[in-house]
Amino acid sequence: MGKSLTIRTLEEAKASLGKAERIVGDLQQLEGRSSEETAKTEFEIATGLSRLYQRQGRPQEALSQCERALKLLEGQGRPSEARSVAQSRNPGGVEEARIAHSLALAHSTSGQPKHTDSALRYFEESLEAYRSTLGPENALTLSVQDDLCRLLLLIGQQESAVKIQRESLPLKRSVFGDLSAEVAETLQLIGGVEMTQGDMRRAHRTMSKCLEIQVLLLGPHHKKTRATQRTVDMLSEAPEVAGRQRKASSLKTRPPFCAVVPSHNPLGGTNVTDS
Repeated sequence: MGKSLTIRTLEEAKASLGKAERIVGDLQQLEGRSSEETAKTEFEIATGLSRLYQRQGRPQEALSQCERALKLLEGQGRPSEARSVAQSRNPGGVEEARIAHSLALAHSTSGQPKHTDSALRYFEESLEAYRSTLGPENALTLSVQDDLCRLLLLIGQQESAVKIQRESLPLKRSVFGDLSAEVAETLQLIGGVEMTQGDMRRAHRTMSKCLEIQVLLLGPHHKKTRATQRTVDMLSEAPEVAGRQRKASSLKTRPPFCAVVPSHNPLGGTNVTDS
């Protein structure tokens, strides 16, 4: 029922955007709206449709609307801004960053390898624009960065993805808090890559931190928490992890140093504790 409700909501949104598009044309003819005002409204409709198509899993339509939005920017006498969002330093930088992000997502989900380079380029342009206008610690900047990392993982650039995620951890802890879903998701991504790289000890440590946060946020019985718990349990059985845990357990149960080393009598000789 929830899924059908979401689909119905998306279809209603699409119908509303289509109706708005028709009204724009009518208003332009009847009221003589300026081309700039019309282009701005059409730009907003195109970006709205692009996000809608992305949520519906229709990447080609999303890409088409993104390209339409870029043409509208070019039509407003800003071709350089449309082609290179990274150059943008004006108040509209956030809008252009959003368009570049939409284009990046559309290209990355198209399923065609030839679009990968375009997706990477648009991700970088979007990130640069968000960093320059909102700052590197802004939630939108960090969100685009996460989307870029997902693409990097898909194309096998795991080292680059993990490097970005590790560098983002301090910012995410500062913005969202140490015990946040964003931090947990980042740790989960990092831990997953560490597993594929065969670094089980490090992966166990990372996934255990993720599990601690999920237990606090979601509870021990949530499906995400249970899945992470299974991963941690599996990692615990790896020889390098299990051996380390047995060693730590042995150190905890070992008698204190003073109990096994005889104490010395200051007058000479050795004091031995009676058994």
